[in-house]
Amino acid sequence: MKAFLNIVQNNMRQYSMTCALLFIMLLFQLLTDGILLQPLNITNIILQNSYILILAIGMVMIIITGHIDLSVGSVAAFIGALSAILMIELNVHPVLAVLICLIAGALVGAWQGFWVAYVQIPAFIVTLAGMLIFRGITLIMLEGQSIASYPPTFQQLSSGFLPDLFNGESIHLFSMFLGVVLTAVLIAIQIKGRKKQLHHDLPVVTPAWFTVKLVAIAAVILVFTFVLASYRGIPNILILLVALIAFYAFVTKKTVFGRHIYAVGGNEKAAALSGIKTKRVTFAVFVNMGILAALSGLIFAARLNAATPRAGNLFELDAIAAAFIGGASAYGGVGTIIGAVVGGLVMGVMNNGMSILGLGIDWQQAIKGLVLLAAVAFDVVNKRRG
Repeated sequence: MKAFLNIVQNNMRQYSMTCALLFIMLLFQLLTDGILLQPLNITNIILQNSYILILAIGMVMIIITGHIDLSVGSVAAFIGALSAILMIELNVHPVLAVLICLIAGALVGAWQGFWVAYVQIPAFIVTLAGMLIFRGITLIMLEGQSIASYPPTFQQLSSGFLPDLFNGESIHLFSMFLGVVLTAVLIAIQIKGRKKQLHHDLPVVTPAWFTVKLVAIAAVILVFTFVLASYRGIPNILILLVALIAFYAFVTKKTVFGRHIYAVGGNEKAAALSGIKTKRVTFAVFVNMGILAALSGLIFAARLNAATPRAGNLFELDAIAAAFIGGASAYGGVGTIIGAVVGGLVMGVMNNGMSILGLGIDWQQAIKGLVLLAAVAFDVVNKRRG
């Protein structure tokens, strides 16, 4: 029990926000008379928040290094405009157009990363300038008008669903199959991780608690996939999201580069003295943020089936809020990919639930602001206690 309490205490922020997400879902499920967790609405929540979750993954890495990026919404809009010109006006093949857009996003990230990492201009100023620059370029490219419609193959990126290879009638059997496979993989990873911790004499929960954890993981995944399978199955964008979350969680937790990100955010001078190329790490996370902002812009454009001058408006605030609500520290050096995704889902579920209840955008913004303030205050208080 002592080991269990130590593990919970060390991961209090992540566990508390996961519990908060579950509580918010149950609360709005009751307030909306069961509408929130209906298969159609769950699918809508995924589609509506996918681009914010992608931005949150990149943003939490920026925040861990002790920086911020205010330009991601404008970059997403810029890439959306570029994709529309390529695919709609110039008839470039969607695959080639997407590749060009991702490269453009990387170049934008490199541009901003250069000023932050090598010229030592504060990221707040650099990305604030970037927000203005790329919003202005977007308006110039689109000439103040929306451009539509995208090729159907590109639209499938954001609005398509996996085909049912098993030809289920009332339920999407292939989605259920993928849910079972994912459950088995995650349980195997948990068991392997526990064995590794025991081998190195690290604290672990008791077998009973570990079993409860495995059962909870299996139940959540299987119920979730069953809900999706009851509608149209797993959206294409969800597969992309899961792949990104798995990849970046691995990079931040299991690689040397991931450890360097935390070291730079924890104490940049100490990291430099220990041999870490801090400027290169900072530059790399901004390039990565540019690529993810480009991907977010593509997904948003595909969902709207148009590139618009106001695309990406306030995306940066939602991404920053998701990272902080999910456990990132305002002081840098702390944060997780999973936590940022949980924070994004907290915001997404709240937005969806409040919209169903008919709350105006004014109340929604005020409540989201209070949630963000509470999350950062929680971090500051814990920092002082530590």
